[in-house]
Amino acid sequence: MAALLRWSSLLLGVAALAQSPSFREEKLHGRHAYVLSNGLVRVSALRGGGHIAEVRFESGDSRRTVNPMRVPHYPTIEPHEYDPARHDALYGANPHRWLSSGYMGHLLCFPAFGPPSSDDEARNGLGNHGEAPIVEWKLTSHSADAERVTLEYAADLKRTQYRVGRKLTLRRGEQALLVEEWVENLAPFDRAMNWVQHATFGNPFAEPGKTFMDISATRGEVGPRSAGASLAAGPVTWPEGRSPSGQPVSLRPFQNAAKAGTYYALLMDQSRKESWFTMYHVDYPVLIGYLYPTADNPWVGDWQENRSNTTLPWDGKAIARGIEFGTTPYAEGLRKSVERGRMFGVPTFRWIGGSARLSTEFTIFLAEIPTGFAGVKDVTRDASSIVIRPAAGAPVTLPHRR
Repeated sequence: MAALLRWSSLLLGVAALAQSPSFREEKLHGRHAYVLSNGLVRVSALRGGGHIAEVRFESGDSRRTVNPMRVPHYPTIEPHEYDPARHDALYGANPHRWLSSGYMGHLLCFPAFGPPSSDDEARNGLGNHGEAPIVEWKLTSHSADAERVTLEYAADLKRTQYRVGRKLTLRRGEQALLVEEWVENLAPFDRAMNWVQHATFGNPFAEPGKTFMDISATRGEVGPRSAGASLAAGPVTWPEGRSPSGQPVSLRPFQNAAKAGTYYALLMDQSRKESWFTMYHVDYPVLIGYLYPTADNPWVGDWQENRSNTTLPWDGKAIARGIEFGTTPYAEGLRKSVERGRMFGVPTFRWIGGSARLSTEFTIFLAEIPTGFAGVKDVTRDASSIVIRPAAGAPVTLPHRR
C-alpha cells in the first residue's frame, strides 16, 4: 500500500512539473471566483465572502477529482449583494440569512463565532459567524511564474471596524496550499474577538457513516445544547464519545443518526507546535488535511448536519460536516465566549490590541489514498515536505516548501 501511495504521488508530481502555475478569474457555481492552478491541484476562492470553495485534484476520474468542500444544494448569491426584499423569501429572515446566501466551503468566522450576541446586533445587520464571511473580498494582487502562483485578497468590515486579508500560495508540483491570513483592528482600543476557520465538507464527500476524521486532539465536551440523537452530553476523550444510551461511540465517522445534528468541541494537543486534522470518504481515493499553529487555534468544533435543519434555505436537505478550528470551542457568539472565559483552563476567546494587526497561517493538502484506507495516525512537516503517517503502512511524503 505504501509503495503504491509513494509511486502514485511521484507520477502525479512529474506530470505537474510540465505545467506552469496559473491564475484566472471565472465563475464557480454562478459565483465570481479567483482560481489558482498548478496542473495538479485547483483552488477557487470566492469574491463574495472570501470562501475557499474548491480544493481538488485536476485530473483523473470523477472520484479522484471530487471537490471535498461543501457546495449547498440550493443556489447561492454574492452575499454582499443581499437585498431583503428579494432574498428573504429564499434564505429566511433571521440573522443567518446573509451567511446562508453565500455559504460555500471554507469560511472565516470573524470577529464572532456563532450568532449575534444580542437583538441590537442583529438589528444593526450583524449575522452568524461575524462580518468577514458576508462582505466582498477584493483582489489586491496576484502573480504567477514558473515556480508558484499567488493571490492576495482582502475585505473591509465596515460595521465592526476591522480589515482582513489572505495570501494564497500554490507551488509547482505540490499538493498543498499555503494560506497566510491577517486581521487588523481599525479601532484605537483593545477588543475581544473570535477568530475561527470553518472548513466545511459537503456531499458527496461528506456522508453519514462513510466520512472519517483523524485529528491531533486530546479531550473535549458535548455541551448540553448539543446533545441529541447522536451523542450524549458530557466529556469526551478523543476518539471516543458516548451515545445517548451511554454506550461508547467512535467520534471519527460522521455520525449516522438520521435527521440529526451533532456538535462537540475538542482541545488540541497543547504539547504540539502544530496541529492537524484529516478527512476522507471510504468510497473516494482522496484525503484532505489541514495543518495549523496550535497556539493560534487551541480549539476545534466538529459540526455535523444530517438533514435536521428544516428552516430556509436548508429545508431538511443539507448534509455537511464542518471542522471549525480557532480561538473558540463553541459557536455561541462573542459575548458568551467572553463570559465563558476558559474551558479546561484554556481561553475561549482572544484579544486584539487597539490599531493592532495579527497574522496566522494554515496549510490545506491533498493526498491520494487506496481502497481500504484505515485512517491517519500523525501528520508532521519540515521545511520541504509534509509527512502523513497512516494507521497502517509506511509514511507518505508530500513535497511542500515553506
